[in-house]
Amino acid sequence: MPTLAVEPLLKVRDLASGYGKIRVLHEISFQLFPGEVVTLLGPNGAGKTTLLRAISGLLPCTGNIRFAGNNIGNTGSREIAKAGLVHVVEGHRIFTQLTVADNLLLAAYDCAAAERGSRIEEALSYFPEIAAKRHDRGSTLSGGQQQMLAVAQGLVRRPRLLMLDEPSAGLSPVLVDRVLSVVNQLRESGTTVLLVEQLVEKALAFANRVYALAKGEIVLEAET
Repeated sequence: MPTLAVEPLLKVRDLASGYGKIRVLHEISFQLFPGEVVTLLGPNGAGKTTLLRAISGLLPCTGNIRFAGNNIGNTGSREIAKAGLVHVVEGHRIFTQLTVADNLLLAAYDCAAAERGSRIEEALSYFPEIAAKRHDRGSTLSGGQQQMLAVAQGLVRRPRLLMLDEPSAGLSPVLVDRVLSVVNQLRESGTTVLLVEQLVEKALAFANRVYALAKGEIVLEAET
């Protein structure tokens, strides 16, 4: 567990965001420490996805977001990803007409050319199931394999913080366990993970701490 002497990797203070005139989040404050897994729980409509989108620059927001000591509020998603904060959005968002390898190559588009091959192999090492299909189109993958590819796209960035939005959505129990097992591997390698997940029992099995969100506000913080 983090101690008081450790500086937060991500520190959010009084964050508010929404869609147009509709306010979804109300003065959200929380923090993540290096190397921990934190699960964000809450019912549908609580604002979990909105929170991740605001942090990663996909939605405008007010308040203060500091990542690795720098203010990243409203910085822009590309710059935030370059800084090491990577957001894997909900819904298996891959390029289905491209191969597995090309999907990962696109994710590494702004990395040094000499590093791209090693980054792709590193990401694939977490998912042997799709490593064996690296030359197959995304459209031929199962739903679980597409989710693995979506996570692998994030891992190509070698993130300091990986935010996963409901990675188990639509998957069988076996594939849920497979995808979530990678969260534990990431923690062991020192990557910080913010996990949004509806399967509470499974999510808590990997978490150091948990925040609960309801009606756009943090209503609970606890260690697991």
